[in-house]
Amino acid sequence: MISADAIRGYVDLMVLSLLRSGPSYAYELAQRITATSGEDYAIKQTTLYSAVKRLEAAELVSSSAGVSPTGKPRTYYRMTDAGHAYLDAKVAEWRSTKTVVDRFIEGVTP
Repeated sequence: MISADAIRGYVDLMVLSLLRSGPSYAYELAQRITATSGEDYAIKQTTLYSAVKRLEAAELVSSSAGVSPTGKPRTYYRMTDAGHAYLDAKVAEWRSTKTVVDRFIEGVTP
């Protein structure tokens, strides 16, 4: 299981990556994060809610009220155009970061 500390800086990237395919609500996002991680990471609800609220405050996602098929009210989150641009930039940053860290782990010099 991956620790919350190890993944803390990437929660926004994970949420935006999932919202890239369409709107979702918090519980579904949490389930998808666990499934996509291969069950190696389970996000806490408080961490997820903090992330979507932070992304919403930055206008990277928007929220709207909706209803589940069973009639239960839900808040759906959708990525904005600014969110798509931010995600692209963060993915590029992640790839560069991963390359640098891999050099240290693998002992490779440029």
